[in-house]
Amino acid sequence: MKKITIAIDGYSSCGKSTMAKDLAREIGYVYVDSGAMYRAVTLYALSNSLIHDGKIDEARLRDEMKNIHITFRFNPEHGRPDTYLNNEYVEDRIRTLEISEHVSPIAALGFVREEMVRQQQQMGQEGGIIMDGRDIGTTVFPEAELKIFVTASSEIRAQRRYAELSAKGEVCDMADILHNVEERDYIDTHREISPLRQAADALVLDNSHMTIAEQKQWLLQAYKHAAED
Repeated sequence: MKKITIAIDGYSSCGKSTMAKDLAREIGYVYVDSGAMYRAVTLYALSNSLIHDGKIDEARLRDEMKNIHITFRFNPEHGRPDTYLNNEYVEDRIRTLEISEHVSPIAALGFVREEMVRQQQQMGQEGGIIMDGRDIGTTVFPEAELKIFVTASSEIRAQRRYAELSAKGEVCDMADILHNVEERDYIDTHREISPLRQAADALVLDNSHMTIAEQKQWLLQAYKHAAED
Protein backbone atom coordinates (compact mmCIF):
# COMPACT_ATOMS: atom_id res chain seq x y z
CA MET A 1 0.00 0.00 0.00
CA LYS A 2 1.13 3.54 -0.71
CA LYS A 3 1.87 5.92 2.15
CA ILE A 4 -0.88 8.49 2.44
CA THR A 5 -1.77 11.47 4.59
CA ILE A 6 -4.76 11.01 6.89
CA ALA A 7 -6.55 14.11 8.22
CA ILE A 8 -9.00 13.67 11.10
CA ASP A 9 -11.09 16.70 12.04
CA GLY A 10 -14.09 17.16 14.31
CA TYR A 11 -15.55 18.54 17.48
CA SER A 12 -13.82 18.56 20.87
CA SER A 13 -13.98 15.45 23.06
CA CYS A 14 -14.97 13.14 20.21
CA GLY A 15 -11.97 10.93 20.90
CA LYS A 16 -10.13 12.05 17.75
CA SER A 17 -6.69 11.86 19.36
CA THR A 18 -7.26 8.39 20.80
CA MET A 19 -8.56 6.96 17.52
CA ALA A 20 -5.76 8.63 15.54
CA LYS A 21 -3.07 7.31 17.89
CA ASP A 22 -4.47 3.78 17.77
CA LEU A 23 -4.77 3.82 13.98
CA ALA A 24 -1.23 5.16 13.61
CA ARG A 25 0.11 2.37 15.80
CA GLU A 26 -1.93 -0.24 13.89
CA ILE A 27 -0.68 0.80 10.44
CA GLY A 28 2.79 2.06 11.40
CA TYR A 29 2.20 5.76 10.69
CA VAL A 30 3.49 8.86 12.50
CA TYR A 31 0.82 10.52 14.65
CA VAL A 32 0.64 14.27 15.28
CA ASP A 33 -1.93 15.71 17.70
CA SER A 34 -2.50 19.23 16.40
CA GLY A 35 -4.86 19.97 19.29
CA ALA A 36 -2.02 19.26 21.70
CA MET A 37 0.01 21.91 19.91
CA TYR A 38 -2.61 24.60 20.59
CA ARG A 39 -2.91 23.34 24.16
CA ALA A 40 0.86 23.71 24.53
CA VAL A 41 0.69 27.30 23.29
CA THR A 42 -2.08 27.90 25.82
CA LEU A 43 0.06 26.43 28.60
CA TYR A 44 2.93 28.70 27.53
CA ALA A 45 0.63 31.73 27.61
CA LEU A 46 -0.71 30.88 31.07
CA SER A 47 2.74 30.06 32.45
CA ASN A 48 4.15 33.36 31.20
CA SER A 49 1.26 35.56 32.40
CA LEU A 50 0.01 36.29 28.89
CA ILE A 51 -3.60 35.71 29.93
CA HIS A 52 -5.17 38.01 32.54
CA ASP A 53 -8.78 37.58 33.70
CA GLY A 54 -9.52 35.63 30.53
CA LYS A 55 -8.04 38.31 28.27
CA ILE A 56 -5.07 37.41 26.05
CA ASP A 57 -2.14 39.80 25.74
CA GLU A 58 -2.01 39.32 21.97
CA ALA A 59 0.91 41.67 21.33
CA ARG A 60 3.18 39.86 23.79
CA LEU A 61 2.04 36.41 22.63
CA ARG A 62 2.75 37.36 19.02
CA ASP A 63 6.29 38.34 20.03
CA GLU A 64 6.70 35.08 21.96
CA MET A 65 5.63 32.75 19.12
CA LYS A 66 9.23 32.55 17.90
CA ASN A 67 10.12 30.97 21.25
CA ILE A 68 7.43 28.29 21.13
CA HIS A 69 8.62 24.99 19.65
CA ILE A 70 6.44 21.90 19.93
CA THR A 71 7.59 18.34 19.28
CA PHE A 72 6.32 14.82 19.83
CA ARG A 73 8.34 11.90 21.16
CA PHE A 74 7.26 8.29 21.01
CA ASN A 75 6.72 6.78 24.46
CA PRO A 76 7.40 3.02 24.34
CA GLU A 77 5.64 2.47 27.68
CA HIS A 78 2.19 3.15 26.24
CA GLY A 79 3.04 3.05 22.52
CA ARG A 80 2.00 6.64 21.84
CA PRO A 81 3.72 10.01 21.37
CA ASP A 82 3.99 12.55 24.19
CA THR A 83 3.92 16.32 23.75
CA TYR A 84 6.99 18.44 24.50
CA LEU A 85 7.06 22.24 24.74
CA ASN A 86 10.57 23.61 24.20
CA ASN A 87 11.95 20.14 25.03
CA GLU A 88 9.94 19.93 28.29
CA TYR A 89 7.41 17.13 28.82
CA VAL A 90 3.94 18.70 29.10
CA GLU A 91 1.57 15.89 28.11
CA ASP A 92 -0.21 15.77 31.48
CA ARG A 93 -0.26 19.54 32.06
CA ILE A 94 -1.99 20.32 28.76
CA ARG A 95 -4.90 17.95 29.43
CA THR A 96 -6.40 19.83 32.40
CA LEU A 97 -9.75 21.62 32.44
CA GLU A 98 -7.93 24.94 32.92
CA ILE A 99 -6.22 24.50 29.55
CA SER A 100 -9.53 23.41 27.97
CA GLU A 101 -11.18 26.61 29.17
CA HIS A 102 -8.57 28.82 27.47
CA VAL A 103 -7.47 26.92 24.37
CA SER A 104 -10.21 27.92 21.90
CA PRO A 105 -9.54 31.71 22.10
CA ILE A 106 -5.81 31.03 21.72
CA ALA A 107 -6.44 28.74 18.73
CA ALA A 108 -8.63 31.39 17.11
CA LEU A 109 -5.74 33.85 16.81
CA GLY A 110 -4.51 34.11 13.24
CA PHE A 111 -0.80 34.43 14.07
CA VAL A 112 -0.98 31.38 16.35
CA ARG A 113 -2.67 29.28 13.67
CA GLU A 114 -0.19 30.45 11.03
CA GLU A 115 2.78 29.28 13.07
CA MET A 116 1.16 25.99 14.10
CA VAL A 117 0.15 25.20 10.51
CA ARG A 118 3.74 25.92 9.42
CA GLN A 119 5.09 23.46 12.00
CA GLN A 120 2.41 20.88 11.13
CA GLN A 121 3.09 21.01 7.40
CA GLN A 122 6.79 20.51 8.07
CA MET A 123 5.96 17.35 10.02
CA GLY A 124 3.88 15.89 7.19
CA GLN A 125 6.03 16.49 4.13
CA GLU A 126 6.71 12.82 3.36
CA GLY A 127 3.30 11.21 3.95
CA GLY A 128 2.72 8.24 6.24
CA ILE A 129 1.23 10.60 8.79
CA ILE A 130 -2.02 10.92 10.73
CA MET A 131 -2.95 14.30 12.14
CA ASP A 132 -6.09 15.30 13.99
CA GLY A 133 -7.54 18.69 14.86
CA ARG A 134 -10.06 21.25 13.63
CA ASP A 135 -8.72 22.33 10.23
CA ILE A 136 -6.40 19.55 9.09
CA GLY A 137 -8.40 18.50 6.04
CA THR A 138 -9.40 22.05 5.10
CA THR A 139 -6.26 24.11 5.80
CA VAL A 140 -3.22 22.06 6.82
CA PHE A 141 -3.53 19.15 4.37
CA PRO A 142 -6.28 20.01 1.87
CA GLU A 143 -4.87 17.38 -0.52
CA ALA A 144 -4.90 14.55 2.04
CA GLU A 145 -5.90 11.22 0.50
CA LEU A 146 -8.16 10.39 3.45
CA LYS A 147 -10.19 12.95 5.39
CA ILE A 148 -12.44 11.99 8.30
CA PHE A 149 -14.82 14.30 10.14
CA VAL A 150 -15.76 13.05 13.62
CA THR A 151 -18.86 14.09 15.53
CA ALA A 152 -20.98 13.07 18.53
CA SER A 153 -23.67 14.71 20.63
CA SER A 154 -22.47 17.41 23.06
CA GLU A 155 -23.93 15.48 26.02
CA ILE A 156 -22.02 12.32 25.19
CA ARG A 157 -18.82 14.27 24.63
CA ALA A 158 -19.23 15.99 28.00
CA GLN A 159 -19.75 12.62 29.69
CA ARG A 160 -16.56 11.29 28.11
CA ARG A 161 -14.60 14.35 29.22
CA TYR A 162 -15.99 14.09 32.75
CA ALA A 163 -14.94 10.43 32.96
CA GLU A 164 -11.46 11.25 31.64
CA LEU A 165 -10.86 14.03 34.16
CA SER A 166 -12.35 12.06 37.05
CA ALA A 167 -10.10 9.11 36.27
CA LYS A 168 -7.13 11.46 36.68
CA GLY A 169 -8.44 12.53 40.09
CA GLU A 170 -9.41 16.02 38.97
CA VAL A 171 -12.46 17.47 40.72
CA CYS A 172 -14.93 18.67 38.09
CA ASP A 173 -18.59 19.49 37.57
CA MET A 174 -20.62 17.90 34.77
CA ALA A 175 -22.55 21.11 34.07
CA ASP A 176 -19.32 23.09 33.76
CA ILE A 177 -17.87 20.55 31.35
CA LEU A 178 -20.99 20.54 29.17
CA HIS A 179 -20.89 24.34 29.06
CA ASN A 180 -17.21 24.21 28.09
CA VAL A 181 -17.91 21.69 25.30
CA GLU A 182 -20.73 23.79 23.85
CA GLU A 183 -18.73 27.01 24.18
CA ARG A 184 -15.76 25.47 22.39
CA ASP A 185 -18.05 24.22 19.62
CA TYR A 186 -19.34 27.75 19.07
CA ILE A 187 -15.88 29.34 19.08
CA ASP A 188 -14.39 26.65 16.84
CA THR A 189 -17.14 26.92 14.22
CA HIS A 190 -17.44 30.72 14.26
CA ARG A 191 -13.83 31.87 14.39
CA GLU A 192 -12.68 33.98 11.46
CA ILE A 193 -9.47 32.04 10.75
CA SER A 194 -9.81 28.38 9.67
CA PRO A 195 -13.14 27.61 11.37
CA LEU A 196 -14.10 24.02 12.08
CA ARG A 197 -16.02 22.68 9.10
CA GLN A 198 -16.39 19.43 7.26
CA ALA A 199 -14.31 19.19 4.09
CA ALA A 200 -16.43 18.42 1.02
CA ASP A 201 -14.64 15.11 0.46
CA ALA A 202 -14.46 14.01 4.11
CA LEU A 203 -16.06 10.83 5.43
CA VAL A 204 -18.33 11.49 8.42
CA LEU A 205 -17.89 9.33 11.53
CA ASP A 206 -20.60 9.78 14.18
CA ASN A 207 -19.28 7.74 17.10
CA SER A 208 -22.00 8.68 19.59
CA HIS A 209 -23.09 5.07 19.99
CA MET A 210 -20.15 3.11 18.57
CA THR A 211 -17.95 0.77 20.56
CA ILE A 212 -14.18 1.19 20.36
CA ALA A 213 -13.98 -2.05 18.35
CA GLU A 214 -16.61 -0.86 15.87
CA GLN A 215 -14.84 2.46 15.46
CA LYS A 216 -11.48 0.78 14.91
CA GLN A 217 -12.94 -1.47 12.22
CA TRP A 218 -14.56 1.51 10.49
CA LEU A 219 -11.25 3.41 10.45
CA LEU A 220 -9.22 0.46 9.16
CA GLN A 221 -11.65 -0.08 6.31
CA ALA A 222 -11.54 3.61 5.39
CA TYR A 223 -7.73 3.57 5.46
CA LYS A 224 -7.40 0.43 3.32
CA HIS A 225 -9.82 1.79 0.74
CA ALA A 226 -7.91 5.11 0.49
CA ALA A 227 -4.42 3.53 0.46
CA GLU A 228 -5.31 1.00 -2.23
CA ASP A 229 -6.76 3.55 -4.69
